[in-house]
Amino acid sequence: MNKTTLEQWRMFKAVVEHGGFAQAAEAVHKSQSTINHAVHKLQDRLGLALLEIKGRKAHLTAAGELMLRRADVLLQQAAQLEDVAQSLAAGTEAEVRAAVDEVYPPDFLAAALQTFSNSFPNTRVQLLETVLSGGAEQLEEGEVDLLVANRIPVGYAGEPIMRAEFVAVAHPEHPLHALGRELSLRDLQQHRQIVLRDSARGEKTDSGWLGAEQRWTVTHVATSVDMITRGMGFAWLPRSRVQAGIAAGKLVELPLGASSRRFTELYLVYADRDAAGPAARQLGKLLTRACENYPDSSE
Repeated sequence: MNKTTLEQWRMFKAVVEHGGFAQAAEAVHKSQSTINHAVHKLQDRLGLALLEIKGRKAHLTAAGELMLRRADVLLQQAAQLEDVAQSLAAGTEAEVRAAVDEVYPPDFLAAALQTFSNSFPNTRVQLLETVLSGGAEQLEEGEVDLLVANRIPVGYAGEPIMRAEFVAVAHPEHPLHALGRELSLRDLQQHRQIVLRDSARGEKTDSGWLGAEQRWTVTHVATSVDMITRGMGFAWLPRSRVQAGIAAGKLVELPLGASSRRFTELYLVYADRDAAGPAARQLGKLLTRACENYPDSSE
């Protein structure tokens, strides 16, 4: 039988976070005597001093620091366990939150959402269209239930669902095409490049910047496509977003030789697969299934 309870560990953590028993009592809406009793009983059961009082503040002992780290993990796991139970008890979710990288083909996304709507007409969908590490950041901060992105955040498991091809394109009358030869990196650096900005709020990166002397940064793939079609620069863009323009002669691939193709893998990642309800799981399946007939760009 366990010597301690989750409630005792919660009270201990509250005392540390708020700097004392009185402050913890006010924060968690319990009496100071209740907090005091829980923490002292915890220490007695463990036979270990976790806190020491200096002045009016409670400070961690060396042992307390170690135990607090372990307690944080324990409390997080308990909260996750309760979330799983709540999801199972509730049945179908009222809302599914998904972050999908803009590299994911928009027609695939629309088709998946249409099918999802037919199966779960009463479930709301909150869709966040992200770029680069923006989706991973949303997942890590607990703001979405599933993610389609080009990287799997640390501590999560994901599955590859498609390999997306990027091509460098420009308007047919762009000066780079007028050179009439295979282009070098130096050629590209002398012209304006349209770059996608990372949608993450924290550390950001730019997509495929080649060190061009002129760089314009945009936040959406559609904006980049429109600017390139108007002859305002060149860009590396997902083939799924520019193939129609190439077929119509509005865009032309830049002759880059062996460097003319780039690829990125897209992954499906759940915030917590065990806690995911039937709606979230179905949306994940539909997003995956839409890619099954996507051309193998590696060929």
